[in-house]
Amino acid sequence: MDLRELLSIPYLLEAEAVETEPGQWRVRLAYRELPGCTAEASVVEEALRELERRRIELIVRLVEEGKQPPIPRKPLTASDPLWTAQDLGLSDRVATLLGGATGPATRN
Repeated sequence: MDLRELLSIPYLLEAEAVETEPGQWRVRLAYRELPGCTAEASVVEEALRELERRRIELIVRLVEEGKQPPIPRKPLTASDPLWTAQDLGLSDRVATLLGGATGPATRN
């Protein structure tokens, strides 16, 4: 499987709200199928962005180390991992590994 396919694999998302202090809540998100891939924030959108960043960084690091990330199910055919990487500010590194380029066609 190439990097584009590996970055298109859907992982099960686990979410929970945790009261850290009386009246203070945080959202914890995790892809348990990817060891160590967790994020926490006071706003769910922030936690999800951080979780996605960590998922991409983890998969890219494993591929660079010659290791294969867990593949619990088939990649999504409609997924665009380069767009996701661009949206998260990881586009240069991921585009290089995917053999693509960033430029004017990127999403702002």
